[in-house]
Amino acid sequence: MTRLVLFDDGVARRWAPFSLTRPVGELMFGCMTLRERAERVFSAPCLGHVSRRALVGFDEPGSAPGLSPDQVDDSYTRVVLSSRAVLALTDFDIPPGPARIVVAGRPVGWILPPGAPLPSDLSLRDPGVDPAPDPTLVLEGRILDRPWDLVEQNAERIASDIERLWPEASDVDGAIRIGSGTVSLGEGASIEPGVVLDTTGGPIRLADGASVQGPARLVGPLFIGRDSQIFGGVITTSSIGPVCKIRGEVSDSVLTGYCNKAHDGYLGHALTGRWVNLGAMTTNSDLKNNYGNVRVWTPDGDVDTGLMKVGCFLGDHVRTGIGTVLNTGTVVGAGSNLFGGAMPPVAVPAFSWGSGAELQEYRLDKFLETAARAMARRDVELTPGVRAILERGWETTARSRSERGG
Repeated sequence: MTRLVLFDDGVARRWAPFSLTRPVGELMFGCMTLRERAERVFSAPCLGHVSRRALVGFDEPGSAPGLSPDQVDDSYTRVVLSSRAVLALTDFDIPPGPARIVVAGRPVGWILPPGAPLPSDLSLRDPGVDPAPDPTLVLEGRILDRPWDLVEQNAERIASDIERLWPEASDVDGAIRIGSGTVSLGEGASIEPGVVLDTTGGPIRLADGASVQGPARLVGPLFIGRDSQIFGGVITTSSIGPVCKIRGEVSDSVLTGYCNKAHDGYLGHALTGRWVNLGAMTTNSDLKNNYGNVRVWTPDGDVDTGLMKVGCFLGDHVRTGIGTVLNTGTVVGAGSNLFGGAMPPVAVPAFSWGSGAELQEYRLDKFLETAARAMARRDVELTPGVRAILERGWETTARSRSERGG
């Protein structure tokens, strides 16, 4: 019997603003999370994520838990895989181990037989540091280096996922079809008559229970997750995770799940965590006026993405008020509440509260009260583990708020 263990290496642990409150493996990419993809590739359930110590106890419903190394059950053969490794959905045999896993010429994990200990913390932070000449399992795939890779490479990933997993077309009565690409509907998914389905650039997939109301235009490659609702607008080349409410214009974006954008406004080349709520007419820029490369704030300093189109990065539980405008490449830390219509800084510390550059610290008790109330509206509990992680995140980011005026 084989089990999967995902680990966040030293690079993934600094994927702001997401790694503060969730393992990187629980981010969306293509038609599933990175963890779900690895589970499908290895046909093995995930025991959990080994990441920052602050994420031990992560117990989000429907996700794999956050574990410390000594909590990983060693009675199984374990596939220990970097969360940044994206493997092709192909068939292969898993060796009994031990073996080193290599993707794109880079070590990304190990096959461990029952009883074998996990690699050291140093090796988990940098899988290439150990020169041991283990047998090698070379797998097809790629490695994500930065959070914006999830956005820049997403269209190709959606198309390949749909082609591999749902190649059969579904009947869609009353829709206006453009292009010859596949439109695939899961159980209970629905599209109202008059909706335009443009598959010229790629296929479209609606997961179980997803629905689209008109007037709307869907442009592939496009994935709409379980029980998500599209209330109208133009939704282009994006991944919409489960239980989202979407209206307006969404382009080339990845919404990890439980996101509420139920009003008009533009979201482009963006990546969001879970429980993001965007007020009416919230709009982000994804292109500089001089058409230059976009620079993005990271914990290690500003980085030139090498890309001309980059939108925003919104951590878990970010909320915006009506008319909020976000500049190109803006990073908004988890738990922030922005309102008032003034443009905030391009790097907003986690748990900030306010308008424009006038940011204060979001009181922890008020934030947790609002988060629990928002989640209860979707019949999801703010679990003790996630609550504790949010509390630790608030405490560890206090200095960044102070330094940036929060």
